[in-house]
Amino acid sequence: MPGGFHRDTGGPDLDSRRLSLTRRHFFRDCGIGVGKIALASLLTGSQARSAWAAGDPDSDRDRGTAETPVHEGLAPRPPHFAPKARRVIFLFMAGAPSQLDLFDNKPTLRRYDGRPVPAEVVKDQRYAFIRPDASLMSARYAFARHGQCGAELSEMLPHLARVVDDIAIVKSVHTDQFNHAPAQIFLNTGSPLPGRPSMGAWVCYGLGSESSDLPGFVVLSSGTGISGGAANWSSGFLPTSYQGVPFRSKGDPILDVASPAGVDRRLQRDSLDLIGDLNRRHLGAVGDPEIATRIGSYEMAFRMQQSAPELIDLSGESPATLALYGVEPGKPSFAANCLLARRLVERGVRFINLYHEGWDHHSDVAGGLKAQCGQTDRAAAALVMDLKQRGLLEDTLVVWGGEFGRTPMVESNAALGRSMGRDHHPQAFTMWMAGGGIRPGITLGRTDDLGFHVVEDAVHVHDLQATILHLLGLDHTRLTYKYQGRLFRLTDVHGNLVPRLLA
Repeated sequence: MPGGFHRDTGGPDLDSRRLSLTRRHFFRDCGIGVGKIALASLLTGSQARSAWAAGDPDSDRDRGTAETPVHEGLAPRPPHFAPKARRVIFLFMAGAPSQLDLFDNKPTLRRYDGRPVPAEVVKDQRYAFIRPDASLMSARYAFARHGQCGAELSEMLPHLARVVDDIAIVKSVHTDQFNHAPAQIFLNTGSPLPGRPSMGAWVCYGLGSESSDLPGFVVLSSGTGISGGAANWSSGFLPTSYQGVPFRSKGDPILDVASPAGVDRRLQRDSLDLIGDLNRRHLGAVGDPEIATRIGSYEMAFRMQQSAPELIDLSGESPATLALYGVEPGKPSFAANCLLARRLVERGVRFINLYHEGWDHHSDVAGGLKAQCGQTDRAAAALVMDLKQRGLLEDTLVVWGGEFGRTPMVESNAALGRSMGRDHHPQAFTMWMAGGGIRPGITLGRTDDLGFHVVEDAVHVHDLQATILHLLGLDHTRLTYKYQGRLFRLTDVHGNLVPRLLA
């Protein structure tokens, strides 16, 4: 029954009395209610961390069977074991870059360019916009080996070639989803359906944040929009304090965070104190932990009025740094967001998502890649270089990749005005990772001669998620949250650590 009421056979008088006794009323009327617990947890800082101590048998993160703890804010919490990484920067290339034109060189594909794909290769595969028997199309650009590791990269990635010995290239990632929105949500939340907590939310739930003046989970976007939308950085059924906070790279970092004209800091402080008192009374009355989240959000917004504008003010960065990233002052871009990501890391933000949309090349894959690599290659490589020279790369995990790959077959559809493009390909795609405990200078995984199927060291999306959590000191099977009667986790009931990626 809603509210925790359980009906039994005690007769009509007993039933009528019990109808007024819900769990919410119990916590409201007893001496120590959920509201007081939540508020105390929000305000006491270090005391709130004790329930999360590593190895604590009562911790939901460790045992996976306890009732979900009341919202405890974003105070830093110890991991399950010693971590290699303290924070994550995820460079999400929305739309799905073509791995065959950037990372996965296939000489055989060049030899059979223009011929139909063999029927035994595609079998019963499904595609969004092309027939399975479409002709093969080789890479549109030349490849060369780089660095001491000798990794092959397309000529479209000249800047990444400079840091190839610092990254791990994974050519064997695969997913269960073949359309953009479900695949993006799946990679970010572990489920193709909206409503699950995102990776950044899970990380903040497990570890809290090291920043007191900025959110623990920040989202930056460039390009033309994300198919999966806000579900990619949602807190799902976790407390909303863990959801990603979108920042803008120009103007006010967050809309409506600035005070209106005529409202000075003292007046705003007095107003927040009054609103806080009213919210605390309401929290004590109804015991809804989301009210504690609201109190914390108001206080965070007040602090961000000073910290956020300072964050996006790049005037203190040297001309050399701006040139390294390719930042044009005052112009929002992926490059500016990469530089902001480094500044967020320096300020203790735990998880940073950079979404750059524009990789969905159903037509003119060669021209599309040239444009997108021109916008992203310099800045992504610069981020790795800049973090390394500042001593931040060793405990900052950088991840680059999209939601799936692109087909070895060509997409040409006169009715849709498409030619020389590639369709969605969930069976195999490439991502790269750097820092934070990743083994540098390796290439993991292999696809077949046509780049169609993974044939060595397959890495499922859940395996990738499990490995990211492991590098942060979190066991993906123990980081759980009880919701609607069962325990959930980022990888749900799947996922395995990929040991060969670890330094």
